[in-house]
Amino acid sequence: METQKWSIVALCLLGVLGSTTAKVSVSGPVEEENPEFWRAQGAKALQAALNRKLNTNVAKNIMLFLGDGMGITTITAARILKGQMHNQSGEETVMTMDTFPHTGLLKTYSVDFQIPDSSSTATAYLCGVKTNLNTVGVNAAARNGICKTQKGNEVTSILKWAKDAGKSVGIVTTTRVQHATPATTYAHSASRKWYSDADMPASAKKEGCTDIASQLLKNTDIDVIIGGGRKYMTPKGTWDPEYPRDLSSSGKRQDGRHLISDWQKMKVGKVARYVWNRTDFDAVDPDTTDYLMALFEPGDLRFDVERDPTMDPSIAETTEKAIRILSKNPKGFFLLVEGGRIDQGHHASRASMALHETVAFDNAVAKGLELTNEEETLTLVTADHSHAFTFNGYPFRGQSILGKSPLYGKDMLPYTTLMYGNGPGYKVVDNKRPDIRKVDTQSKDYVQLSAVPLDTETHGGEDVAVLARGPMAHLFHGVQEQSYLAHAMAYAGCVGRDLRHCESGEEGGTERGPFVLLLLFNKKVLCAKMILSNYVNYDNTPDLYMFIFK
Repeated sequence: METQKWSIVALCLLGVLGSTTAKVSVSGPVEEENPEFWRAQGAKALQAALNRKLNTNVAKNIMLFLGDGMGITTITAARILKGQMHNQSGEETVMTMDTFPHTGLLKTYSVDFQIPDSSSTATAYLCGVKTNLNTVGVNAAARNGICKTQKGNEVTSILKWAKDAGKSVGIVTTTRVQHATPATTYAHSASRKWYSDADMPASAKKEGCTDIASQLLKNTDIDVIIGGGRKYMTPKGTWDPEYPRDLSSSGKRQDGRHLISDWQKMKVGKVARYVWNRTDFDAVDPDTTDYLMALFEPGDLRFDVERDPTMDPSIAETTEKAIRILSKNPKGFFLLVEGGRIDQGHHASRASMALHETVAFDNAVAKGLELTNEEETLTLVTADHSHAFTFNGYPFRGQSILGKSPLYGKDMLPYTTLMYGNGPGYKVVDNKRPDIRKVDTQSKDYVQLSAVPLDTETHGGEDVAVLARGPMAHLFHGVQEQSYLAHAMAYAGCVGRDLRHCESGEEGGTERGPFVLLLLFNKKVLCAKMILSNYVNYDNTPDLYMFIFK
């Protein structure tokens, strides 16, 4: 009876709020009431699927767009926000990543935990090997924080495979370039937290391990490096050029090395530019630049909604600069673009921040597609893991994604449509939730309510999506281990160990067609046989092969 009573109350509230809530559409556009609207939409989508041809070219370029913490709930909520930012209802919005024709799911667990972190997942999708929590570019025989287990257990990434194949390579991130995701492209570390030598225990240094920042220069010759992380590159006490009075922004290195200067000295004979602000970044000419290191902050970059556009470019702008530099290589390129602060917005339970970061990330995906040719560029969008993030209640069509559900809880208090399972938003006092009726939950600083008190919200363990378009995009399908991603990307681009795709002769649509086999003896044809291959060439003209016996 108690459940029934509250159900009736809830339905009454829904009816009342539906008739009184301002600026909320209880139903969709009028045309959506006509069944022919949906039939026509379905028929159009079906025909597009039927018309789709598989692109089996070799991928000259590979672009991997990684939304850190961008679970499926985040994608859905960001889609609605993106529409609402343009005064639309939001639910029907199509993000750039939504247009990718091939989709799969990736299982994200690490070797030792059901729910992973960003370094173990990065090792999976970049190196093709699952590993333990908090380790970077090493297999699961290495142990978190134990240097001596690192030696001999290093694994390389697709960025290195691409570089070894003669391609140009780059990383673009909104975090520090020594952070878990970008670090895995070039570093091997028993701890993801060894950003500089100042972050390492004496025992690890004594046993021969080196910090991640120093490995950025030593391990792989990376053409474009864009993100934050200045303070890990300079000697302790070095003033930061942007924040000279902030001691926390000054250099951290204890070995006295100035890695930025070292990087510049390594590029003798090349045009290598280091920049730390918008003005110098804009002055970089991609046509004449061989190498670019752009570090816009001492640590991670600012959230996009707090970014000073006169000082720091957007992720779409940094992506564009990277592509223009890398695409000069006739052999192609590999580029990792990370929307890293999606994750950090979620950890702080600030859904507005996380979703605005996702919208900015989607804009970068659009820029990447604009600057490349789909016939020769494999583009992927995926996430490393999700978060304890829920989209709940019964909000009306078009209601702000950052707003409150029209239904109240049993305590007769409202709750937001977006909430967290745990995190800093736990606000229960004397067994009562806070009354948020007069609280602006759409503020960028609003901390969503959560069920369990934690200083920082945790990751989620469900599968994440992988979206693909371009050469061999159909390989990204079904439910796969996250480590599958690296192998499929490498196969598509003919880098790494498995080169069968190149050897099959499928690059650029130059497949072998049928051929005629002739056996001749003393100029007389003994046998003529048409041999059909698995592929058809453009003009379907048979090639002629003769074997002459005298």
